[in-house]
Amino acid sequence: MSDSDDIEAIKQLKARYFRMMDLKDWDGLAAVFTDDVEIDMTGEGAGITHSVAEYMPFLRDAIEPVRTVHHGHMPEIELTSPTTARGLWSMEDKLWWPEGSPIVHMHGYGHYHETYEKTAAGWRIKTMRLTRLHREVEAPA
Repeated sequence: MSDSDDIEAIKQLKARYFRMMDLKDWDGLAAVFTDDVEIDMTGEGAGITHSVAEYMPFLRDAIEPVRTVHHGHMPEIELTSPTTARGLWSMEDKLWWPEGSPIVHMHGYGHYHETYEKTAAGWRIKTMRLTRLHREVEAPA
């Protein structure tokens, strides 16, 4: 596989991440990560999880009833070895909470900072940290 093939595979991986999250396909989403993925959501008011088994219940609890639309843009991907890479993605998301929630809608902008590992099953997200540039939040009237 050439460097450009590996970079394209990482782009496809991230596209699956966004699609699986928005479809609430939890098994499909879990498959984009290494088992020992470290996910840093301290910027979102949460903590750091240290495995896919720890992250998925946290994520489901946070957004399962929430309608979400996530977009990733302008990837900057660098292969750091034949089996590792790092990437930075500009992102935009919109979230709509169900009636009765303390938030009605959020529109956010920021970046995903990630590392990747090439496994027997292909490229997987090894670490992920979300940072926000701006967030617009609408509370109930």
